[in-house]
Amino acid sequence: MHYPFMAKELDQIDKRIIEILDANGRASLSEIGKAVGLSGPAVGERLRGLQERGHISGFGARIDLRSLGYTIQALIRIKPRSGQLHIVERMIEEEPRFMSCDRVTGDDCYVARIALRDVSELDEIVLPLHDRAETHTSIVKSSIFDSRLPPLIKDT
Repeated sequence: MHYPFMAKELDQIDKRIIEILDANGRASLSEIGKAVGLSGPAVGERLRGLQERGHISGFGARIDLRSLGYTIQALIRIKPRSGQLHIVERMIEEEPRFMSCDRVTGDDCYVARIALRDVSELDEIVLPLHDRAETHTSIVKSSIFDSRLPPLIKDT
């Protein structure tokens, strides 16, 4: 695992490559090279180095869930009852409609995001948890922005 202090290894070209890939994961080595002033093969070497150092952990696509029939998303705060933590965690992991789940501090143990085709699916997901946890659910009305890259640490 890599930690924020390791970001100091990044020079301005590495930072720009990461920003370009964050905006367009399908950018070609040639396109990236033109933007950063390097050849395609040189960008390829930079990418390999960024992966080896753990700065880039993988590549993926941004999927439009609505186009796949998932019209609703919800956030669920989950607080397992005493002795139920590991069982609740397993239940979350095994339910494929959970898109993400974070362990958090505070009154709750988990904050999770789910995708639903219809609001009626909410009970299918939440009711099985009720014997083992308290839940608080909020339907997502809209998103101001999707997940984004925070500012990269400035060189010192």
